[in-house]
This record gives sequence, structure tokens and C-alpha cells, in this order.
Amino acid sequence: MNPKILILIAILVLAGVGIWLAIQTEKATQPEISIESGKEEKPEITLISVYDNYLVDTKLKTSWGFATIIKTPEELILFDTGGNSEILLSNMEKLGIDPASIRKIVISHIHDDHVGGLKGFLERNNNVTVFIPSSFPQSIKNMITQKKARFVEISASRKISDSIYTTGELYGPPEEQSLVIDSKKGLVIITGCAHPGIVNIVRRAKKLMGKDKVYLVLGGFHQPAISCIKEFKELGVEKVAPSHCTGDLARDAFRREYGENFIEYGVGKVIEIR
Repeated sequence: MNPKILILIAILVLAGVGIWLAIQTEKATQPEISIESGKEEKPEITLISVYDNYLVDTKLKTSWGFATIIKTPEELILFDTGGNSEILLSNMEKLGIDPASIRKIVISHIHDDHVGGLKGFLERNNNVTVFIPSSFPQSIKNMITQKKARFVEISASRKISDSIYTTGELYGPPEEQSLVIDSKKGLVIITGCAHPGIVNIVRRAKKLMGKDKVYLVLGGFHQPAISCIKEFKELGVEKVAPSHCTGDLARDAFRREYGENFIEYGVGKVIEIR
């Protein structure tokens, strides 16, 4: 074959690969978001625990890790994927949640008990966008694109969906993002492991959203000092649902202090915010 034709073919192939990678990957370079209160209707929100080491529904399986479904009238978002995709997918099936119905996945941080189930999930459904901290290693990014899914790197805070925002990467270590939902009843803050400090995350969310009312803080609190309960009260946190890595001592202390505003969160728990 003519050498000039071979060179032209090679250039076209390389250009095609570059375009495909650009489509699969988006670098989040947005500045800090600015929220204008009251500018959009607040949706009804349902939170469903699909992976945790605490158990609510005995038909489901537990394992060390965390994953929660955020259901809005428009979509389902999966926050973290636990450590084992078989357990994650099994629990979702028993709860009547079709993996194909999910179009967005948010991963809080790099630890395997939060990202370990991602590969297996993408083998079931790769028609998703995965929002990952920008500090994630190239190996994870390569895995996502190899499964023909798309990822967005998160560094700064930004909008994920209607009334749902990421705090952006906060330093722990490791770097971690949490979600903030501007719900009908106030801010709902969802954490994976809260390595940056659960109180710091609550403060960050309030500053980010420009709002004082925190209706619920949910997720792993990373074995906080008991003194954080007093700080929660000072920050106006109305309800708490600590799970995963919070630790039994801290959970018991929250339970005693919050009483009926303490929510027992674990696999199978459903929280409706209307």
C-alpha cells in the first residue's frame, strides 16, 4: 500500500481515539457554585440504603462498606458502590431497583469499601456518568473508560442534579466528596466516610448552600469524638442517621442525645423526605 495512504490512515485513527477519550472524560473546572435560594422547586427525595455493615432488612446482605440510592422524581443516583458488586446488585434486586435505571454514580473517595463494587456494577450497566474525585488514580479512570462508561473529575463544588450538589474534594486524607441535597425540609448531607471530619463537612455544606437549616446528616461519620454531638446541635442539625464507619460508641451517643430524631440507618432502610 502507498506509504502516504498508510500515514493518512494512522492520523485518522489517532484523531478518532482522541475524540472518543474526550467524549468519555470531562474535567470539572467549574468555579465554586453559587446557590440562589428559592429559585427552583425542591423535589421529593427518597434515600435507600443498598450496602452497609449495619442491617435493617433481614432479607438483605451486609458487608463492610457503604452505598445509598438517592431517588428523585426525575432520576436515581447511586452514591458509592460498597466493596462487593455481587452484594450490591443482590440487595438492589431484592429492593426492586433495576441497575439499568441508574444514570449517575457518585464515588466519595478511593477506599475499596466505597469504590470496590463499581467495576462489577459497570459490567451490568455502563450507561452511566461516574463523578469521581480528581485525585483518583489513573487506573480507576482507565477501568471506567474500558467499561465504556463516562467519568467526570470533581475538584470544586458543582451541581450533580436538580437540588443535588457535591461539596467538591475536601482533604482527609484521603480526598473525599460528600453530597448536599437542598430538600423541602432543609439541607440533607450524605457522607461516605467523612475523612475530612463530619463537623467540617456540615460547616462546608452550610457555607456552600448559604443556608442554616440542616434537616439530616447521613452516612459514615468515621468514629468521631463524642464532642461532635454538641457541635451538631450548635450547627442546628435536626436529624442524624449515622452508619458504616461511625462506630458503635458514637452511634449510641447520637441515639441517646437525638432520641426520636435518631434514624437507624443500614441496609434496606428507606427514608422519604417530602
